[in-house]
Amino acid sequence: MSLIMKTFTKLFIFFSVFHVNSQIAGESTYEFLNISSSPRQLALGGKEITLFDFDVNQPSINPASLNSRMNNNLAINFSNYFSDIKYGTAAYAYTFNNRGNTLHFGLSYIDYGEFSGYDNQGNPTNDFTGKESAFSIGYSSKINYLPIYVGLNLRLITSSLEQYNSIGISTDIGVLYINSEMNLNIAMVIRNFGTQIKAYNDIYESLPFEIDIGVSQLLENAPVRWYLTFENVQKWNIALSNPSRLTTDLDGNITEEKITFFNNIFRHLLIGAELFPESIFNIRLGYNFKRGEELKIIDQSNFSGLSFGFGMKFNKLRINYTHAKFSGAANTSFIGLQLKLN
Repeated sequence: MSLIMKTFTKLFIFFSVFHVNSQIAGESTYEFLNISSSPRQLALGGKEITLFDFDVNQPSINPASLNSRMNNNLAINFSNYFSDIKYGTAAYAYTFNNRGNTLHFGLSYIDYGEFSGYDNQGNPTNDFTGKESAFSIGYSSKINYLPIYVGLNLRLITSSLEQYNSIGISTDIGVLYINSEMNLNIAMVIRNFGTQIKAYNDIYESLPFEIDIGVSQLLENAPVRWYLTFENVQKWNIALSNPSRLTTDLDGNITEEKITFFNNIFRHLLIGAELFPESIFNIRLGYNFKRGEELKIIDQSNFSGLSFGFGMKFNKLRINYTHAKFSGAANTSFIGLQLKLN
């Protein structure tokens, strides 16, 4: 166990120290690719990458998790995200031979609703909409004689915002190590590595590239599995000062919000726990430190960053539901169905 944790720590420090240039929210296009792909994901913090079971939604975020237990499973998920924004995902897996080789198909779609158009002088013009989608195909394979799985997603992305259109391609590369004796999983995923094929207005933008590392373990004497994920480990400083938190003294001197060393560390961290993970009914709880820190209201307790949900199984049907606290002004719910078709 100590060797595994040392390796995990070294990987995190390596990517933190060497500052590979990347993009985080607000610095790239196709940001919808980072929205949680399922209610279970959202309930466990948002980007849980070590799951390895029947959940056919999981390969959308870590292709190495694809396995034959997902064969002929279909999942559909929907969220009335914020305001009039509608977000949904779908996933399906098919095992095509007796050696367990399985393909995964994933779809995500977001509709930003209808907007009122105005010209430069403020005169009304035509209303317009904004929509984006992504379709992916994934495959994974186990390394011979080792409890290590590797996987790959290939993704086609389309976007239509008012009169502007864009097409992009991206890939995810995942690695998953499973220690059955210790009920321990360790994973690393390189996500959203790609480019725009067609830019909105001949101005090419970067995709929201990131590297995530995760670890989870089923407790030996309790029906609880805990999850720990470090996101965006390729970029150390992901914290920005919030302009609304400026302070002014009696002399009129303005001081920006200070981001401490430990505050920045915790913004990389997602935690989650699942009670009765293998039973017909389970409860999930998670916390996203970055979301909680950026969206909290000073001197108020609104539980920003917290998410909780549950899953139930009825024969071949699984129902998942999650409620997530984003801020005091906006929360979201996510519901999903997974059906075993054969």
